[in-house]
Amino acid sequence: MEFILVLGVAIALVALAFVGLSIRVLLEKKGKFPNLHIGSNKHMKQRGITCAQTFDKIEQAKVKRQLTFKKLSLIDEVEGGC
Repeated sequence: MEFILVLGVAIALVALAFVGLSIRVLLEKKGKFPNLHIGSNKHMKQRGITCAQTFDKIEQAKVKRQLTFKKLSLIDEVEGGC
């Protein structure tokens, strides 16, 4: 019997927490959860901070531009070598 009481109290507290966290979303006409992603934060953008995925895409694009396969040679042309 005590287990059921403790379980009921735990479920009630979790339900109360969900209602408390979503009260703004429930009460506003067009309420939605705030976007907390780094890429959409204006203060982070001003500081030049991006998320890891965006940073990775930028760095891969830089490397792709630097690679030139026209100059690629498998044989080193060194004078005096064999």
